[in-house]
Amino acid sequence: MTIPVAYLWLAVGFFGQFVFFLRFVVQWWASEKEKKVVIPRVFWYLSIVGTLITLVYSIHIRDAVFMSAQTLSLFIYLRNISFG
Repeated sequence: MTIPVAYLWLAVGFFGQFVFFLRFVVQWWASEKEKKVVIPRVFWYLSIVGTLITLVYSIHIRDAVFMSAQTLSLFIYLRNISFG
């Protein structure tokens, strides 16, 4: 039994969104631990990885709006991590 390629690409898209979601969990956990709002460095790494995975998916589905948003976000996340 083989899985259709379309389902594998959907899994890639959902995985990218899941990694991107994890950044909020990490930020929430770090803020709770410090008892103030903090953005740990791993937040930006998760942002970059989630964005790259989602960018690959958006290129596959040929969605120009999605591609441009992910690309622009990537530059922001890379810039933010360079401040650390």
